[in-house]
Amino acid sequence: MSLQSLAITLALALVFLSPCPSMGAPQGDPGPDDGAFDLENYDLNGETDWENLDLNNYGESYDYDDLDQEIEVGTVAPETPPPANEPPGEYQEDKVTLPPEPTLPPAPVTLDFKGPGLFGPETGLGMPTCLLCVCIAGSVYCDDTSLEQIPPLPKDTTHFYGRFNKIRHVKNTDFINLNKLKSIDLTGNQISGMDEDAFRPLPQLQELVLADNNLQALPELPVTMRRIDIRNNRLISGGVHPEGFKDMSQLEFLYLSNNKLDYIPAPLPESLRSLHLQNNNIQHLHEGTFCNRHDRNYIRRNLEDIRLDGNPLDINLFARSYVCLPRLPVGGR
Repeated sequence: MSLQSLAITLALALVFLSPCPSMGAPQGDPGPDDGAFDLENYDLNGETDWENLDLNNYGESYDYDDLDQEIEVGTVAPETPPPANEPPGEYQEDKVTLPPEPTLPPAPVTLDFKGPGLFGPETGLGMPTCLLCVCIAGSVYCDDTSLEQIPPLPKDTTHFYGRFNKIRHVKNTDFINLNKLKSIDLTGNQISGMDEDAFRPLPQLQELVLADNNLQALPELPVTMRRIDIRNNRLISGGVHPEGFKDMSQLEFLYLSNNKLDYIPAPLPESLRSLHLQNNNIQHLHEGTFCNRHDRNYIRRNLEDIRLDGNPLDINLFARSYVCLPRLPVGGR
């Protein structure tokens, strides 16, 4: 072997025996320089040499034995905060929840009207009348509610309906200060008495219905009346004020049937259109009951509906009493 060949052989031996940087440290044991990333070896002039990339060797240096290590899995859900009404640090996850308190049954309804309220005076329950009854645009409906007295009404009441209750007496304070009240209907109660001035202070009252009660007498009524209905009571002639209807210049309907009247409560206003007196105890008619006995030419044109049937009366005997009427009364024997 020549000297030149020997030198080449020694040089190759030194190259293969020198330590390799990529194999100097065992896999998994980081070397002192592993934390530094050499961009010069990774990127050639700022660009990756994709053409010389060997895909066959990709991933050979990955140690799959690392998958055997236990992986700790955490949670991303936030911890449940303590309730707002408890101070921090005192909240317990296993806190016992008490059952809800039992609901007591409502107190029985009693109507003891006292004190002022939002829609009128309040009841003993602390409820305005318009929560016990029904109030619609000035009309108050208290029908069939077992009332034993007139409830306090809102000041703007125009129509009051208290039908089919247990009211026995109407007091002079029941409708006080109700200057807008136009109509009262107390049909089907047990009313046997009224204070004399129960309706007198009502400046706009036009309609009063007291049918199907136990009345024997009427109090003084306002002259503004247009309709009065006292059917099916125990009204006697002595219980009606003398000339009680005379000054009611707007009265059109007067219903007094099924009572105990002995005579027609004259004089009657010229405005009257309908008069029902059937089933009473009327036995006589007078010339001045409907007509003007001083004026033979007088004609009562408005009064076209007179009911006298069911009375012990023969209307044929009293022809002069209704010659001024446009229609004959109904009745006779």
